[in-house]
Amino acid sequence: MSSHSSPTPLAARASQALRGRISIPGDKSISHRALIFGLLSVGETQITRLLEGDDVLRTAAAVKALGATVEHTGEGAWTVRGVGIGGLVQPAEVLDFGNAGTGSRLMMGVVGSHPITTTIDGDASLRKRPMRRILDPLEMMGATVVAEEPGGRCPITLRGAAEMIPITYQTPVPSAQIKSAVLLAGLNAPGTTTVIEQEASRDHTERMLRHFGAEVVVEPHGTHGRRVSLTGQPELHAASVAVPADPSSAAFPLVAALVVPGSEVVLEGVMANPLRTGLVTTLLEMGADITLRDRRADGGEEVADLDVRFSALKGVDVPAERAPSMIDEYPILAVAAAFASGETRMRGLAELRVKESDRLAAVADGLAAAGIKARIEGDDLIVEGTGGTGAGVRGGGTAATHLDHRIAMAFLVLGLGAKEGMAIDDAGMIATSFPSFIPLMRRLGADLG
Repeated sequence: MSSHSSPTPLAARASQALRGRISIPGDKSISHRALIFGLLSVGETQITRLLEGDDVLRTAAAVKALGATVEHTGEGAWTVRGVGIGGLVQPAEVLDFGNAGTGSRLMMGVVGSHPITTTIDGDASLRKRPMRRILDPLEMMGATVVAEEPGGRCPITLRGAAEMIPITYQTPVPSAQIKSAVLLAGLNAPGTTTVIEQEASRDHTERMLRHFGAEVVVEPHGTHGRRVSLTGQPELHAASVAVPADPSSAAFPLVAALVVPGSEVVLEGVMANPLRTGLVTTLLEMGADITLRDRRADGGEEVADLDVRFSALKGVDVPAERAPSMIDEYPILAVAAAFASGETRMRGLAELRVKESDRLAAVADGLAAAGIKARIEGDDLIVEGTGGTGAGVRGGGTAATHLDHRIAMAFLVLGLGAKEGMAIDDAGMIATSFPSFIPLMRRLGADLG
């Protein structure tokens, strides 16, 4: 968070069995999109269980700056009165997205397709993240990049065209953010905008486009890919969105329950979208005791309750094509791998080098601090688990978080299962995605402090 000043170190100590039922905060991806679709539709969109972390609140502020009426009516409850596609107003000031990569990239697609000039900026971490792969297709559609920092970095000033050009675009890497930015821009272009992916990425935008009344056709492309076509200039109608629990946040108590002996935890209403369940698929292959109960639909998304019990895990080979469905879960998967017997190889993680930090290096360094052997070969991360040796995970070190919330939470979880616990250098930024993480974990019995 940009307001973040002095570090707040935190330690996790070897924990007693974790027990209880908890409700995880709402999914961040869905929360950003619900606000943006509220802006682009006509009428009043009611959102419940919105994730009220810093990242999402930045998107709410941007939606308001672009002309929507945004009201906070209770915990997780928000109302957005939209202006409709084509109705955006020029914002009076810079749209500051803080640390929100998703919010900033999706919003580039929105503002880049309207005849307004907008500057998008963020904190020091966001300013390091490359945005050219979003800007390239937007320029093909008629947007003009008036100003950018070297390498297509924020602050970026975009001027949208009066008439956007629909395009057919093949994404250079599987990325829901690139796909979503192009589709959101395509909403204000006449005709059909098509995005082709070699590997299917998260489909929250397509599902929500349909939920708000757009016409979207999704067809298979090649072996693992998809071809997504959107009919431009629809009239989107307001819709209610109940945000499902975030599987990326659920991943932390989930793995904690698997590695702390005797644990039994129920996670309620977690999103079970097949393009987001890569972590659960992998953990099941590792021998995890996870049961999905009461599958149901909410706001165009599938949800289920997860029953999780302590399990003896074994190392596996995680294929590269699974990466898009679990890209944010690799830090916590690496922790699960540390407790497994044998070696776990996670393939094809180039994308982790350009997240909030270089997550690949940060994970390997943190594991080393915990006494776990890990190495990086090309874009693969290999973790040598200690579960089968009887030695277990030693822990006892301090992990450098590099201002990355997922690194911070992953190594606190490691500490709960490690003999000597584990410390992190800073817990302050956990609030960007999971403000209630520490109290929720303490409620299950975790020893954090």
